[in-house]
Amino acid sequence: MIVLGIAVAAVAAFILSSVYYIVTAPIEQRALGDRMVDRGKPAPWKIVTELLRTAVVGGAFAWIAAQAGMLSLPGSVLLALVLWVAFPLVLLTGSIIWERVPWQTAAIHAGDWLLKLLLVALILGLIH
Repeated sequence: MIVLGIAVAAVAAFILSSVYYIVTAPIEQRALGDRMVDRGKPAPWKIVTELLRTAVVGGAFAWIAAQAGMLSLPGSVLLALVLWVAFPLVLLTGSIIWERVPWQTAAIHAGDWLLKLLLVALILGLIH
């Protein structure tokens, strides 16, 4: 059942993330102007890769949650928040400091990761 949950979470997170970036692209464009990276329409291999990446995150989340006894709600949501602070948020602030990534772009990516982790947590928490 958990494998099905991971697959559903990966697809749902991909759809949510796609909508999120469509909505936030104009905000980033206004903030950055010509400095905004044109991501264009993703090639099919990028879509497959993103689904696989999200499935890996879902699988890792499920394993960590199971080991910590936090696979069911509301523990899974709390774990998602802790993991978001510990990993994407820390990595993205590093990209601002060391890679000169505009803070607006990093903030958008941080929001995407927060949504993904929470969605994974909810789906896995509900099926557990």
